[in-house]
Amino acid sequence: MIEDLIRRTAAEDDDAIEELCAIADSDPARLTPHHGLLLDLDVLWPAKLYRAADADVVRRVIDQIDGGRTPDRLNHLLLVLAHSAHPLAESAMRRWSAQPPPGVDKLHVGPLHYAQEGGWVVGPDGNRRDLCGDTAYRWVMRETSRRVERSHCPWCASPLWTAADLDTADPAIGAAMAHTGWSGRLVIESCHFCACYTTLYSRVTPAGAATWWAGNTRPSYLPDAAEPEDPPALLPVPGPALPSPYQASAWNRGGSTLGGRPDWIQDAEHADCPGCGQPMDYVGLIGGADLDEFGEGAYYLHLHQPCGFAAVNYQQS
Repeated sequence: MIEDLIRRTAAEDDDAIEELCAIADSDPARLTPHHGLLLDLDVLWPAKLYRAADADVVRRVIDQIDGGRTPDRLNHLLLVLAHSAHPLAESAMRRWSAQPPPGVDKLHVGPLHYAQEGGWVVGPDGNRRDLCGDTAYRWVMRETSRRVERSHCPWCASPLWTAADLDTADPAIGAAMAHTGWSGRLVIESCHFCACYTTLYSRVTPAGAATWWAGNTRPSYLPDAAEPEDPPALLPVPGPALPSPYQASAWNRGGSTLGGRPDWIQDAEHADCPGCGQPMDYVGLIGGADLDEFGEGAYYLHLHQPCGFAAVNYQQS
């Protein structure tokens, strides 16, 4: 069955691509025995099909890059390595940062920057850091009363939106956020309107305090709101555990997820901490379809525990 799907994918069959992606999201290891065929047929996209690639397949990709035979495919090959997150891929990407392979001059970013597409980075200390966790829970929206005393967005005057109110004392929340190093209560507030135009940061404390960061910079293209907009009167709470960390959906109702891996609509956009400049840890995704009947796009929540910053950004097609 999977081999048939791969051959159909090579022939650009959209239904087959969708089925393979569903397997990659629910059980990536099912594709491991078939990665060789994917390479043989030059199926490099979507790169997430290679999440569970073994050492032999990773070596094949590295050899193809080192050989310089297909510099026009370098972007796709680096994405494959990033999604594999294999130690051999990490080693090669480190090496290429100092000794660029053929075709790197055509890229918009350096080889090691591609690691963020797979949810990991190499920090200033030279150590690898995973930006995402392997435990995920469905986020279920619950109606919440609007507070009488609320902070407002200094740009559009809309009441700030409580995107998340989490406490690691809850075992599910603690497991989903273990990779962040956070302990205590985490409240992430943002402007649901302005966050659609730029990444918004807030200062946060383990006591549950959240404060708009004074360094947020209003973009010149931010439209003037005719009047303040009330944010969604919904608060996500952890639902059932998901069998795979890759089952967030930025497109479908019920796709909001605490923990796990983000479902990027565009390129990976892990927010950089304004305190130290390092990529922040991913906390969760809130899909527009879960906030409104006609909602679209997705909000992505981030945290950097060492500096005490949270962030919200947004993508849509």
